[in-house]
Amino acid sequence: MPLDQQEVTVSETGKTRAIIAHITIIGWIIALVQNSNDKDEFASFYIRQMLGLIIIAVGGSIAGAFIPYIGWIITWAVQIGALVIWVLSLMGAINGKKELTPAIGQMFQDWFKGM
Repeated sequence: MPLDQQEVTVSETGKTRAIIAHITIIGWIIALVQNSNDKDEFASFYIRQMLGLIIIAVGGSIAGAFIPYIGWIITWAVQIGALVIWVLSLMGAINGKKELTPAIGQMFQDWFKGM
């Protein structure tokens, strides 16, 4: 079974941390700090996914702000895409399934594997 839809045994603590990681940047920081003391693989998976999504959303907004004329289109496209991916990721966390962010989720797992 591919990594993007693995069925795993999920602890309530891990599931809670994964959901908290989806609730604003403050929630992500809280989940990261809680998970650093007592590592849970499920929570770590979603903490890495959300860090990648946060970077894309912020980067898209910054890039859109500096590109004349079409910058607002870029910003809206990135933000709507990030919202859709965020909802899909949150649903995976709620359902207790490791679901990678479409197209780039495996890269997030590789880049941020220290978390």
